[in-house]
Amino acid sequence: MKTDDDPRLDSLACTMSRLGVIEPRFRFSARTPDEIAAWKDHARRKLTELIGPFSTGRVPLDPRVGEIVDRGTYTRRSVRFATRPDMDAFGYLLVPKVHSQPAPAIVCIPGHGRGVDDIVGIDEHGRDRDADAGYQHDFAVQCVRQGYVALALEPLGFGHRRDPSARERGHTAGSCQPTAGAALMLGETMVGWRVWDAWRAVDLLESLPEVDPNRLGMMGISGGGTVILYAAALDERVSVSVLSCSFCTFRDSIFRVSHCIDNYVPGILQWFEAAEIAGLIAPRFLFCESGIQDDLFPEAGVRECLARAAEIYDAQGAAERLDHAFFDAGHEFDGRRAFARLKTWFSIS
Repeated sequence: MKTDDDPRLDSLACTMSRLGVIEPRFRFSARTPDEIAAWKDHARRKLTELIGPFSTGRVPLDPRVGEIVDRGTYTRRSVRFATRPDMDAFGYLLVPKVHSQPAPAIVCIPGHGRGVDDIVGIDEHGRDRDADAGYQHDFAVQCVRQGYVALALEPLGFGHRRDPSARERGHTAGSCQPTAGAALMLGETMVGWRVWDAWRAVDLLESLPEVDPNRLGMMGISGGGTVILYAAALDERVSVSVLSCSFCTFRDSIFRVSHCIDNYVPGILQWFEAAEIAGLIAPRFLFCESGIQDDLFPEAGVRECLARAAEIYDAQGAAERLDHAFFDAGHEFDGRRAFARLKTWFSIS
């Protein structure tokens, strides 16, 4: 019996056919200010339910900082702070030596890989490097060079926040897969856990005297960008968001291309596509960049998602607050247009 090329035995064809009968219930169709406000309120409640629950209250941050490392034009300190009664977050605080008083600040979240060290210029041997390396090109360092305070946040499951098994396998091994699976078994999601950490990072930035609490941004690539999409949609303290190589229709990326399980939110497609989640960020600033050779987030899906998000921004009178750049590369950070937009947008915030 021949089974090759039979769509009824093709796993992708079967899942795509299931998607074809679904219309997200929060697909945006509001037009009046009252309709838009009601849509946002109901959509945020549902999105919180899907990625949550966020039953843990805000425990005291209890920040603990490491020694200052002088990097010439900026300083770097490691920082730990409590996010839940049983959990600490880890990151690095990068502060430019010359900056406005107080300065805009950005939470920077890396994608899959070695973790937060790989965006602050620390190599796999724990040594400082001067060249922007790897697919993430030390984008937290690029932020501090632009005059921003940067809080580089370690995602749960990578780098400094891995389980013992991953640590034994080497510096590139992560534990996001088993941890994300555990979250699902608990009726929660890795997206929700990381979003909560990102919100607590914003809490920390707000407490720092060198930071302007009215000019807070988030920047992330790949899985880090996914976290920021959800975090900014639900937290209006975030005035500017930058998503690198992560904004695409769920249908064309997370749904049909093999990704880590930490990207998945049970039932999300019954309620939202990615454009609607981006629409919850409006009228705040949102910049997305994409490599045209990025197989994880295909160009066609990115363009469709952008077009839909632009409609939602336009309906809120904020068309000029959504921008995007395509660049001729694959799955990697670019940042050239993003930093130009940040300079303008932070001056408006």
